Amino acid sequence: MDVFQKCAENDRAAQVRAAGLYAYYRELDTPQDPVVHRRGGPPLIMLGSNNYLGLASHPEVKKASGEALERYGTGCAGSRLLNGTLAIHEELEERLVAFTGREAVLTFATGFQVNLGVLSALLDRHSTVFLDALDHASLIDGARLGFGSLRKYRHNDLADLARKLGRTEEHHGKLIAVDAVFSMEGDLVDLPGIVEMARAHEARILLDEAHGVGVFGARGRGVAEHFDLEEEVDLVMGTFSKSLAAVGGYVAGPEPVIDYLRHHSRPAIFSAAPPPASAGAVIAALHLIEREPERRARLWDNTSFMKRELQGLGFDTGESKSPVIPLMVGSDETCFAMVRRLEEEGVFANPVVSPAVPAGNAMIRTSYMATHTREHLERALEALSTVGRELAVL
Repeated sequence: MDVFQKCAENDRAAQVRAAGLYAYYRELDTPQDPVVHRRGGPPLIMLGSNNYLGLASHPEVKKASGEALERYGTGCAGSRLLNGTLAIHEELEERLVAFTGREAVLTFATGFQVNLGVLSALLDRHSTVFLDALDHASLIDGARLGFGSLRKYRHNDLADLARKLGRTEEHHGKLIAVDAVFSMEGDLVDLPGIVEMARAHEARILLDEAHGVGVFGARGRGVAEHFDLEEEVDLVMGTFSKSLAAVGGYVAGPEPVIDYLRHHSRPAIFSAAPPPASAGAVIAALHLIEREPERRARLWDNTSFMKRELQGLGFDTGESKSPVIPLMVGSDETCFAMVRRLEEEGVFANPVVSPAVPAGNAMIRTSYMATHTREHLERALEALSTVGRELAVL
């Protein structure tokens, strides 16, 4: 069998394109602001970005990124292990140590690489990793790359997790790797329950704070801070591509573990170092998160307003407890049609269809920013109401 055969046989994208409903790889010609433009198109209210604090186009962030670019150039031409470590990488990791309150930090070129690199390095034939059924693909792929056993438990079902922990081979080390905020559904991990399970079964915890950093906690450190359980979580990962306004990611934890990853994590030692401009941007974004907690307050004000108004219109918003608010719409076809009609009405939103969700459970994923104004949100609500009724979602 030709390895390319499945490419020709997989015609789903072609069918969606032919129906005029294709809603992926939509080109934008503007920054990730509350209002965006497709090339030559009208303005669109952005309800599809993870730029939660609105820092991706903040003047201080852009200035810091530009200064790093001028000083260090566009790239590092090598891995951190060999020639690619710059002073700005060390500065960034020191800032992240201070921000997270952890002993040590290692940065990666992308957030996906963090989970890939941490799990594949830590897991061996004498370990078992436990994943929530709705964990991010990076956790799943990282677990697959490791040589340990992989056990999935039902979403936020601690009884199911307890059963699987109890059946683990006695000599195996145990790691629970879980999203803090589930990126499609917007709900939170039951972290108090996870901590209780970990204590009872002598398991370690890796918490993926990709959508929690900058959003949750008194200082914006994430869901572990929100639950006052930071000391109970062994490793924390975060990305730079959401609240931190750049590209890359980090893992924070005990110095011996981080030093082991420095020398054994293949995505870290065999990938080029993060570009200096990204490092500069993140350093500035961290400063703004600490200096301007009012940004987080505005984000939550917008989130509360939209959740209340969407539910008032009759939308099913699932179990969301974050600035990610899904709108349950049913079939994949309805989802694609709704995204297209929303764009015609001046709103950019994201479709989530099978197999990312079970068939019949497609959703529109909306997400909100501190920089959305009430006018932006009210205009978006008008469009959502119009299209929702037109397509019999409401």
